[in-house]
Amino acid sequence: MTDDHGPRIESGDVLLAYEAEIVVGLIVVERHEDHHLIFSVAVHPNHTGKGIGPRLIAEAEEHARLAGKPRIMLYTNALMTRNIALYQKLGYQETGRRPIMTRPGFTIVDMEKPLLSPSVTK
Repeated sequence: MTDDHGPRIESGDVLLAYEAEIVVGLIVVERHEDHHLIFSVAVHPNHTGKGIGPRLIAEAEEHARLAGKPRIMLYTNALMTRNIALYQKLGYQETGRRPIMTRPGFTIVDMEKPLLSPSVTK
């Protein structure tokens, strides 16, 4: 919550969704050698249910695909069952669960989606 996203936006690690020139959502992506990691997805509460989150995720997937990454990963809290269901609907598979060391009793769900190479058009 206290991150300065300015440098991340400039480097292309934060993708923004606009509606009438107002930011209504964002996705933060970390680039790793063999994958991209969706670190955070946020949509303004007044704009939920409009498909903004899935569109941001699709854009992050396309960036990873174009960067030649074979997969994109994310993690979420196990209590976020609606988010987990959405990610599964978007093609993400659970790869494991692990405790949140700083919050006893809470669990992180790791998920990933394989990415196909961009199609070549003739």
